[in-house]
This record gives sequence, C-alpha cells and structure tokens, in this order.
Amino acid sequence: MRSILFIVFLCFQIGILNAETKDKKIGDKNLVQLNQLKSEVNKNLTENILPYWMKNMVDPVNGGFYGRIDNLEKKYPDEDKGGILNARILWTFSAAYRVTKDTSYLTIAKRAKDYILARFIDQLYGGTYRSVTSKGEPSDLRKQTYSQSFFIYALSEYFRATADKMALDAAKEIYNSLEKHVVDPKSDGYFEVFDRKWTRTNERLIGEKSTKDVKTMNTHLHLMEAYANLYRVWPDPKVGTRLRNLILIFTDKIIDPQTFHLRVFLDGNWKSTSTTDSYGHDIEASWLLVEAAQILGDDALLKRCEKISLKIADAASEGLQADGSLISEKDYLSGEVNNSRDWWPQAEAIVGLINAFELSGEEKYLTSAIKCWDYTNKYLVDHKAGEWFNAVSATSAISKGDKAGFWKCPYHNGRMCMEILDRVSRIGKSNRPK
Repeated sequence: MRSILFIVFLCFQIGILNAETKDKKIGDKNLVQLNQLKSEVNKNLTENILPYWMKNMVDPVNGGFYGRIDNLEKKYPDEDKGGILNARILWTFSAAYRVTKDTSYLTIAKRAKDYILARFIDQLYGGTYRSVTSKGEPSDLRKQTYSQSFFIYALSEYFRATADKMALDAAKEIYNSLEKHVVDPKSDGYFEVFDRKWTRTNERLIGEKSTKDVKTMNTHLHLMEAYANLYRVWPDPKVGTRLRNLILIFTDKIIDPQTFHLRVFLDGNWKSTSTTDSYGHDIEASWLLVEAAQILGDDALLKRCEKISLKIADAASEGLQADGSLISEKDYLSGEVNNSRDWWPQAEAIVGLINAFELSGEEKYLTSAIKCWDYTNKYLVDHKAGEWFNAVSATSAISKGDKAGFWKCPYHNGRMCMEILDRVSRIGKSNRPK
C-alpha cells in the first residue's frame, strides 16, 4: 500500500514539475514582447482595418457592400459582389463583435448576414451563388466548394456571436448540400466546382493548372476551418465525424511526410500534381490543424497534430526573409521563387509563429512573429487611408492590387489581430502566480 501511495505522490509531484516547467517557458521579457504585440495589433484592428470597411465598403444604394475598391481608393459601385468577400466580411465583423462587444461591429455583421440570406442563398437548389450583381441578382451561379466553405464559417460565427438561429440553420443547410453533392465517394475528400444544379464541372477557379488537379489543398483547408467552427456551435456527431475525416486527410494525404509542406494540388487518388511550396498556406494550416483538433476534443489526435504543426511551421519558415517578411511560394523543382510579399501570408505567418511559440516555448518563433509584424506594419499597413495594401515587392514597392475585392477582404488580417488578442490574454492568465 505504501509503495502505491508513493507512486501516486511521485506522479503528482512530476505533474506539478511539468506544469511549472511549462509555465516557465514564457519569461517576463517574452510577456512584455507579447503584450506590446497585442497592443499594436489591437490598434490596427480597431483604428485601421475595421473602420476602413465600415466607412468605405457599405453600399447605401443597392444594399450590402461594394464589390471593389482599387489601390487608389476608387469605388466600383457596378462591380459584382463576390460570395467569398461577403462571407469573409460577415465572419470578420461577427468575430469582432464577439471579441470586443462593440455594437457598431454587430451592425455591420447583421447587414452582411441579412444580405447573404436574401441574395446569396440558392433557394431552389441549395448552397450559395459564387457572386451576385451590384443590384443583388444572381450572377455566377456555379457552386464552388471553396466559396461554400466560407459561408458555413461565417454563418456559424454569427451564431456564435449572437445566437441567431436563422444563421445557424443556413450554415447547416449549406453543410448538408456539400455532404450530399460534393464528397468523392471513391477516394474521399471533396471535389471543387459544380453548376447550379450540383453537376460537377472541370473548371479551374483557384489556380489549378490542368484537369489532373482534381483536389485542392486550399479548399480542404477552408472546409476544415468551416466544419470546425460549425462543430463548435453545433456538436452534431456527424459533423464531428466529417471534421475528423478532414483532419486526417491533412495528416495522411495532403501533408508531405518528408518535407512537411502541403501538397497544393492532387489528383483523384491524392497523388501530388504540383511542384509548388506555398509558404502562406503552410503556416496557415499549421495553426488551423491544431485548432480543428482542439474543437473536436480528441486528446490523442490533438497531440499528434501539435507535433505535426511544429514541423509544418518549420517548413513554412523556409520562406521567411531577413527583413522578417514571408515570400509567397517556390517551385521546388525549378527553384523559381515568387518574391511578392502578399498581405495574407504575413497575417497567417504571425498567427502560425505565435502558435508554434505556444506549443514549443522556443523563443525563435516569437522573434520571427514580431519581426514579421514589424515588417507588415511598416510596409503593408496603409497608415494613411486605412486597411492593408494587397502586396509589396521585394523592394517594398506597393502593388496595384485592390484594397478590397473578390479576394481582398478583412478576414486574414482581422483574424490575425483577434487571434493575437485572444492568445496573449490566455498566455497572460496562465502565467499569473498560482
């Protein structure tokens, strides 16, 4: 009996030691750095990003939001309104209201939700349109899985922030449409493009090079985050099963087990058809994978994903430059490099590197995250007109990309800011004296 009690006592002491060791990973210096980062991104979120969209993108004539603003701040009131853009606006302002409780953000989120439910939902065949005209009439009727995923992500976030059942019901219906029409019954995973009636087509909408590029890493990544957010607010066992399946698709099929880069495009049987290392997607996946496993609530799978996450973060870090920025991508066969510093990889790098720091306690990740933020704040944040520029070159020349448009939105950079606010607050609480 004594020996059993001693073993129990010893295990208890080891547990305390391990917890103390984990706490000591983050010292006073690092906490100061983290809180400074938190302060700066909070200012960027509340004084730069969100006000820009509230001031410039609301369409007072046709409802919803404008379809485009170029890099010279010119509005295009007749531009089609993209589904991806509108869904990302809904997610961003829903999350901003949830995090800050500022009702001005709720006003924008409700506007986005109401417009989506009225204009983007296909009441006849289910799912959502890819775009509508400036006046809100269906424009691009194709059902793109990538686009559908963002509506699930956004509507479930609106429910998370407001408990609005209409939003959750709409998210459920889109999820059910995807599970009915889009799943590959032979080799698993999800196909990409369909016509309005859910007949599959071979169109290439997110960078596919040929018909051999049957499945895309990018779509599966955003389906994983969408299903995770849906499961967070609607813990249906079937959703949990499908979320687990998406996580395993990443761990077993999309992540290269030798390099830990993501396979960008794949054929129907999950064989890679691409020679591109996409550093922004790598680092984004590194933290979204962990988040999905956390929400699923499987400890064994979470531990596995945490280990993989650090390896992906290290692979993505190959794209980090001496100035702190993250370049877009590299062809690993030809060696050709895309040196553009696009806005969204910088945002994802900051989150992914902070996530790696949390998991490992290794200061190098925190240093890289802060350095990337400093670069971003200096060259990509528009401190005069608001928001972020689309991209800058290797010499920091501003690109001609849109400030707001079909793909340019407040989601990556807004989410980065909110992730940092949440993570630094959590780290601060865990490091308080017991």
